[in-house]
Amino acid sequence: QVQLVESGGGLVQAGGSLRLSCAASGRTFSNYAMGWFRQARGKEREFVAAINWRGDSTNYAESVKGRFTISRDNAKNTVYLQMNNLKPEDTAVYYCAADRRPGTPVQAIVQYEYWGQGTQVTVSS
Repeated sequence: QVQLVESGGGLVQAGGSLRLSCAASGRTFSNYAMGWFRQARGKEREFVAAINWRGDSTNYAESVKGRFTISRDNAKNTVYLQMNNLKPEDTAVYYCAADRRPGTPVQAIVQYEYWGQGTQVTVSS
């Protein structure tokens, strides 16, 4: 089992920045690729970003490329999502997730086995 706890969400104006954190406990953190997903009200959960176990390979949704950066610190068992130039359409609950196949950061939601409880991000216009 891997337990994931997100933090760092909040209310920010358009153009602003937030950094989300996801702290992991349980199994060895470096055995997992990690991903961030989001779900806006009334919409399906969608992929945002992913990172492999070493942190040297990343994958981003087109909608966030150039604005969001995913990173990880295996010594701290934490994955981060730096979000810059936020837009109202980024408003959603953001979830981190762990994938037992650590080598390639993938977008497929079904590949992620463990999920956090989510943190709300609200971007006002």
